[in-house]
Amino acid sequence: MARWRIVAVGALISALLSGCASPTTDCRPEIELETAQRSYTAAAGDRLRVAVLGQRELSKNYLVDRAGRIAFPLIGFVKVQGLSAAAVERVIAARLRDGYIRDPKVTVQIVAFQPFFVLGEVARAGQYSSVENMTVRSAIAAAGGFKPGAYEGGAHLTRLIDRRPVTACVTLDVPVRPGDTITVLQDAF
Repeated sequence: MARWRIVAVGALISALLSGCASPTTDCRPEIELETAQRSYTAAAGDRLRVAVLGQRELSKNYLVDRAGRIAFPLIGFVKVQGLSAAAVERVIAARLRDGYIRDPKVTVQIVAFQPFFVLGEVARAGQYSSVENMTVRSAIAAAGGFKPGAYEGGAHLTRLIDRRPVTACVTLDVPVRPGDTITVLQDAF
């Protein structure tokens, strides 16, 4: 009877530990799917370059404030959070057309993105400037790489999807978007 309990407890511990062997056993694909399906939209902390053809005094860089707006001459605050650059162009052109400029030609590009964050088992956890084509692997490298004992097979990534944070474990090759938080966990063994 005692031998059976030892075997049962040993099997239970083994099963529990094998579930913890990799911090990525509960991976969910929605982060990767969301990355592939959506273009980037403006968010607080981004800097937009707005150019209005023939209007040098309106053409400059604008910072997206915490409320997700830019302060634009003539038309006041423009809500840009959650909009693509093309959508921001249309909103500004429509508002300028309404009593200010007959046929405004507006172009918008995001020139500086909100930062991303790297936490956990890395040499220098903190906030980092976003750049295009960054992956989880290059974000971890920017944070000084893995600490000894860190799990190097993936990381947890938290991203706002439909205005709510979603956390999933991802591979190191998943693209990082501005505003993401990457958390490197300690290896289970």
